[in-house]
Amino acid sequence: MNELEDIVSQLEHGDVPLEKAIDLFQKGMQLSQLCGSKLSQVERKIEMIMEADGQVVKKPFDPLTEESGDSVG
Repeated sequence: MNELEDIVSQLEHGDVPLEKAIDLFQKGMQLSQLCGSKLSQVERKIEMIMEADGQVVKKPFDPLTEESGDSVG
């Protein structure tokens, strides 16, 4: 992630020669895809434990339907 941030910073400054900028862009895209893949793997592994009728129930974490910071209920 740090390497990707460094690449973005270099490209944003705009003082990189064109050939190096292309190489950095390609490396950045590879790192971005790797980060996206790892994030997807982690999201599949995350489970939220919720109480339902006094019983503990596990359900897959879905970041699109969960509200940040809100309690369930």
